[in-house]
Amino acid sequence: MRQAKKNTGKSERGSALVYILIAIALLAALTVSFMNPSSNQTTSQNTFKSVSEIQSQVDFVRSAIQECILLHQTGDGKAIADGAQLNQPYPLMPDDAYFANCVADPADTDNFVSLLRCPGNNPGPAGAVTEGCHGNIFGGNTGKFMPPQPSLFGPWRYYSGDDGVFFWIETTATDAFIDTVLDKLDSEFSKCEGDKIVASGADVEMTSDMPGDVVCPDGSKCFRVWMKTDAASAVYQEAGCP
Repeated sequence: MRQAKKNTGKSERGSALVYILIAIALLAALTVSFMNPSSNQTTSQNTFKSVSEIQSQVDFVRSAIQECILLHQTGDGKAIADGAQLNQPYPLMPDDAYFANCVADPADTDNFVSLLRCPGNNPGPAGAVTEGCHGNIFGGNTGKFMPPQPSLFGPWRYYSGDDGVFFWIETTATDAFIDTVLDKLDSEFSKCEGDKIVASGADVEMTSDMPGDVVCPDGSKCFRVWMKTDAASAVYQEAGCP
């Protein structure tokens, strides 16, 4: 009889252990179910924030360039005569050699949008070596400041050449939502107005200029916004563009 009682106790303890394991499994399942919506919500929030931020900066940059064009519609006669201002009245590239008398080494400035100058807004006195030094589009004396670059992206860059005028941004981030951000941005712009460029395995040429001059670097994803195109030579990433 004592032996029977002993076996019954073991059985009860075994049953209790089973219930505990079931409870742990249910708790784990509930935890996962709560975490997944939270993760999805975070991804959606990051996507919305990035798209809104980039769209806002695109509008800001375009507005600033268009203001320069409206105020100085004839551009800079000297730059045009010298063959530097290829897309009158749009700004020259910040690293153009035409600005040799304006900054120590134009090549060091690179082609950042933040360094754009407005042709026709020439603060240098006529006849002086600084005559062609266009006034900055962004900075303290204009009241327009470039906002910090979007999270996970590099600074905005600018191109003005034989293919037309555009500016772009690039990222090497591998976060899952980045593709969604770029696809969403691409859908917000008209066909051939904006394009997503993915460089995987090699640099992707963005213009018909000298190879390597303007590229989306290997391992990067770029988003480009056109302001003016030369249909005869412009390099598009989207099929069917003129």
